[in-house]
Amino acid sequence: MVDANQIIDIIITGNLNKVLSAIVILLLAFMIARFFGNLTNRILKELNVGRILKEKLRIRMPIEQLANRIVYYLILLVGVILALNQIGISKIILYIILMIIILIAVSLILLAFKDFIPNAFASFWIHQKKLIEIGDEIEVKDISGKVIEITLTETKIETKDKEIVLIPNSLLLKEKIKKK
Repeated sequence: MVDANQIIDIIITGNLNKVLSAIVILLLAFMIARFFGNLTNRILKELNVGRILKEKLRIRMPIEQLANRIVYYLILLVGVILALNQIGISKIILYIILMIIILIAVSLILLAFKDFIPNAFASFWIHQKKLIEIGDEIEVKDISGKVIEITLTETKIETKDKEIVLIPNSLLLKEKIKKK
């Protein structure tokens, strides 16, 4: 007959194996995430993606580091989900955790780009309709000067005092522009 102590030993040993397996999965996830994050960073640096975005689209953001972090955290997320699954947490709880993480990520991305998107659309509209062009003398609100650059998000104007003023492109569509 099976003794109560033997049953407890079987339960503890089985759970201990699951916990150790989950820890191994997490450690592997950290190593793999670091490797692929650094690999992504190196590949994007070799392809000069940051420089191309800066020169062609006038987007100044460390795209290599951003991609590195995204790959790193996605792989860690998969590792955490696998480790939790190994311990025996049900799939429904994992899906709920995943949906919460996705909602938080989407919210943060939308907040980060809340000004970028309207300015980018305004830039396309300004270029399409040729509302203003480089070299035009304009007046917007209390600012007047010569347009020296139109980027994806803003328009640079040089005033008569040789000051550079940056005006968001979305503001140019909202306000009345006087050409001189």
